[in-house]
Amino acid sequence: MKQKSLLASALTVLALTAVPAAQAVAADARVFSPTPIPSDTALPTDSMSPEPSGAMTEPFGPGCASLPASGEGSLSEMASQPVATAVASNPALSTLAQAVEQAGLTETLNSAKDITVFAPTNDAFAKIPKDKLDKLLADKAQLTKVLTYHVVEGKKGPEDLTSGELTTMQGGTLTVAGSGEDFTVNGAKVVCGNIQTSNAVVYLVDTVLTPK
Repeated sequence: MKQKSLLASALTVLALTAVPAAQAVAADARVFSPTPIPSDTALPTDSMSPEPSGAMTEPFGPGCASLPASGEGSLSEMASQPVATAVASNPALSTLAQAVEQAGLTETLNSAKDITVFAPTNDAFAKIPKDKLDKLLADKAQLTKVLTYHVVEGKKGPEDLTSGELTTMQGGTLTVAGSGEDFTVNGAKVVCGNIQTSNAVVYLVDTVLTPK
């Protein structure tokens, strides 16, 4: 009986010793348990992942390199001006500026809201024989018809010029086609496109467009 009593006492001591140890292990588990990540927390993404490409926002085309880098006629200067004023300040568009003035369209274009202008360069006007050009510039009604044929309603981005027809201020239509940085309007090439002014988008073209 004495041996059984000693054995029972020993077991009781071991049991009492094990309780604090178990409690310590449980406490440690609480301390070092990882904090779960909330299900609605966004995980960091790879900063090098490509972003979806949007519409083209910068001017494009080989003719853009010939524009002044600063001051009158530069892209930054044109962006702050209404379109007729911007055209008049650009040395590559001096013939067009003269035509706009002689047709009395300066205020019409400057006051228009959100338009697109396909602007023939000086080289485009130079393709017209001098006698025919002089005759056109002297005929206000015909000149107005030709110039308003180069203007469409709304600011058209390159994505709007990939294919189709655009209705002009003159009432006729222009056929546009292209992609990337290569666009045509009635077959005329865009040499510098997507130029912003305060009320318009301008595309320099290499040929004067003629309405039917």
